[in-house]
Amino acid sequence: MIESARTVPASADAVIIGAGVVGCSIALGLARAGLAVVVVDRNKAVGAGSTSASSAVVRFHYSTRAGVIAAWESKFSWERWGDFLGHDDPAGLARYISTGGLVLESPSFPVDRVTALFAEVGIPFERLSAAQLRDRFPVLDTGRYYPPRVLADERFWDDARGEVGALWTPDGGYVHDPQLATGNLMHAARAQGARLVLGTLIGAIETSGGRVTGVRTGAGQVISAPVVVNAAGPHSGRVNDLAGVRGEFAISTRPLRQEVHYIAPPPGRPVSGLTHVGDCDLGTYFRPEPGGGVLVGSQEPDCDPLEWLDDPDEYRPAVTAAVYETQATRLGRRLPDLPVPPRPKGIAGVYDVSDDWIPVYDRTSLAGYYVAIGTSGNQFKNAPVIGQLMTALITDCEAGRDHDADPVIWRAPRTQLDVDLSHYSRLRQPHTSSGSVLG
Repeated sequence: MIESARTVPASADAVIIGAGVVGCSIALGLARAGLAVVVVDRNKAVGAGSTSASSAVVRFHYSTRAGVIAAWESKFSWERWGDFLGHDDPAGLARYISTGGLVLESPSFPVDRVTALFAEVGIPFERLSAAQLRDRFPVLDTGRYYPPRVLADERFWDDARGEVGALWTPDGGYVHDPQLATGNLMHAARAQGARLVLGTLIGAIETSGGRVTGVRTGAGQVISAPVVVNAAGPHSGRVNDLAGVRGEFAISTRPLRQEVHYIAPPPGRPVSGLTHVGDCDLGTYFRPEPGGGVLVGSQEPDCDPLEWLDDPDEYRPAVTAAVYETQATRLGRRLPDLPVPPRPKGIAGVYDVSDDWIPVYDRTSLAGYYVAIGTSGNQFKNAPVIGQLMTALITDCEAGRDHDADPVIWRAPRTQLDVDLSHYSRLRQPHTSSGSVLG
């Protein structure tokens, strides 16, 4: 049973603020560790916020070793999703669709650094020449157009200046329904005893003597708990303000509005032979959709203005013609046989973006108060491991470990690779990263 605002539990071992894919993964991890968990979300459905706008691409090219390990470890869980969950969901299970993945080479993509990390972690990959790319994926135009340009720039239409090669990873793919996957995580957590409260705002973080003691809802109900986890996505800054900890963060986060567009295929002509593609050369990423269409989003090229938000609640939920025209036209250069419909179709969402586009998974100076924030539109693929590494962090810190001085090391159960969780510290200096959704 899903709780309502009138049946808020009085106490728990841990309260998680946010029922997106991150919050639900943490709920499952903590519930499996034996904690009585309550998840609270302002929305009226699980995964109805940022998660619902995710493209749910599963790829492994991150700028750091920790990011690569997390994505690679998660892949094994997505492939055997039912086994990972350990429970059947009456709503059905999200499906992992294996397509392989391409990243087209460009000056903005550090291919040598990424392939060195792949070799270190053990991820299969192949470097493809332009000729090999044309042979395997004839649907793609292999022209080099870098740097990305706005449509108003007359150079946008210049002929290609050479050709691009690509980095190919045969294990990449995507999850067909990100909101269903989130519901699957929450269903598995509830099977372990977790409780879910929807349609409820958090009005205060309760504290005493330098330690969190629970949360107070906007309606005044108190849920007492010695552990509170901020997984509130674009609203995470507000929640940190309630806890009084934002000032201690060396890494800041802020909301960014983004659009993802769907390009339907012409009648009777589904796009075939397409993998998911990171196209740094033109500034987009795209993947096939069931039924033969294509989903396309932005890699935030330097030429495009970013729509930062002061208030994550005040954003336009409908896609715009200008952004659609830009994304669809760039896509059309790479997929020249795909006609671009004149009217936009897609979804707008809000990222919780950190300074270096790498998340903050950490404790804070307020004992018992933890954060899983700044996921920057690139952490859906890592959902299976986020709950595990946050559970390890919380368990050790609650047992007295000073993670700031003696970092928790999390061992990935499938690959047996270690991740130093100080990589995700709130106190870190910004990592060298893509500076975009690539992370």
